[in-house]
Amino acid sequence: MELKKSGLITCTVSCRNIIILTVLSITAALMNIFISGFVMNFLKFPLFLDTVFTAAIAFAFGIIPGIFTAVLSWFLPCFFYNGFSFYFLCSIAEVLLICALKPSAPDIPNFASKEKIAASYTALVSKLFLLYVLCAVIISLIGGVVDYITHLFIERNYYSVDDLFKQGLFMSNIPVFAINILSRIPINIVDRFIVIFAGFFISRGLVKIIK
Repeated sequence: MELKKSGLITCTVSCRNIIILTVLSITAALMNIFISGFVMNFLKFPLFLDTVFTAAIAFAFGIIPGIFTAVLSWFLPCFFYNGFSFYFLCSIAEVLLICALKPSAPDIPNFASKEKIAASYTALVSKLFLLYVLCAVIISLIGGVVDYITHLFIERNYYSVDDLFKQGLFMSNIPVFAINILSRIPINIVDRFIVIFAGFFISRGLVKIIK
């Protein structure tokens, strides 16, 4: 009960729900990995869409299931490919932002007027848009800091989509630290929009599973 009151888990804590949440989180992590690989490797879109289902879990069930999904989504690939990355901190920050600022789904009675329905959904979209903007900024900042610190000590031997924007920024004589942050913003402007809005609407279906 205390977990539910604090927002760490937004559903009733019971053996049944814990089992369901564990299964949903593992499934969500696998879906994150699949979507990320499909978009990046098959469709060739330079977007980070590996947290869509992490966002959905966080919207639906709170901080603990969201962080559990985020950690699984990062460490499963690291385990199989024998690597490690601190970029999972971006996913955790996203979960915390979602749980702090997530809007409630409109509770509209059947007899509500069209004006009330429109106002309710306008408020919902506005709150999601604010959350999206904050996520794009914060994740760009954290990802840039991690990128900068990591590559001070580890030689980079792979190509990332944010490298598309770094060359032009280097030519402008911008400090390397700022380049690592700024190069992520154009990508996150697009992919965080998809993650936040898709994650919210997916979460509506996940809540029904628990209920």
